[in-house]
Order: sequence, then C-alpha cells, then structure tokens
Amino acid sequence: MADIHIERQHTLGLAGARRVAREWASQAEAEFGMDCRYERGRGADRVHFSRLGASGTLDVGPDRFEVTARLGLLLGLLRGRIETEIVSRLDALLNDGAAEPRSPAKQARAPATAPAAGKAAAARSGARKAPPDAKAPVTAKAAARGSARARAGR
Repeated sequence: MADIHIERQHTLGLAGARRVAREWASQAEAEFGMDCRYERGRGADRVHFSRLGASGTLDVGPDRFEVTARLGLLLGLLRGRIETEIVSRLDALLNDGAAEPRSPAKQARAPATAPAAGKAAAARSGARKAPPDAKAPVTAKAAARGSARARAGR
C-alpha cells in the first residue's frame, strides 16, 4: 500500500473552501469514478472518497486543505503520477477559487482560452495523439527540402 499526503494553505475562508471542495469532489466523481461523500462541520468539512484500489479524505478548513489517500497495490505503482494529478487539480481549483466568483453577465463576456493554453487543456481533457497509421504532418525540415527541390526545378 502507498500513502499520499498533501497540504495546501489558502485564503478563501470556509465558504470559498467549501465551493472548491465541492468542485474537487465533482471532478473526482466524474473523471475518476470516485464515490464522494461530503460531511459538513461547524469549523471544517471533510470529503470522503473511494473507489476500487483507493480511498481517502479531503479535510476542508477556513485556511487549508489536507488530502490523505491510501492506494492499493496496483494503484500504488502509479503513486507519483496520481499524486501529481491531485496536486495539479487542487492547485488549479485553488487558483480559480481565489478569484472572485463572477456574475453570469461577466461569465458571458469572459475571454476565450488563449491558444497557448490549448495544448495543456487538451492534455488535461485526455485528448489522444493521432494513431500511428495517420498521415504525419509535414515538418519544417521536410518543407524546406521540398521548396529547395522546387527552386532547383526538379
């Protein structure tokens, strides 16, 4: 068995932290098949999550998050990758949560994602590379060879 322990400080307050925790739980359920149960407390909350081969908690406080997870034998082999994914998703949610919630009118006017961020977004969404039998795009080197041949009259 492998254990994961992650702590993150924040300045969201308990109400903002609860929003982030609910979003985190929704993502865990939708993307990883986790069963999540949210327990609301007076000064702190706890999200219990589990699925075959993994279980743990997300403790939600007014100034910090703490994730504790236990991975089974097979998922334990992927501990580093799983921990990296949890950290990146929690940090992204915390960064989004630190921003003031937008009104619906402001959300409608929000600018589109920058093209440079598209590659990272595609990676997070699980976009796959083209199959090996797909025609490869022309590289800059191949294009230069082709234009040199064209200038030489070949």
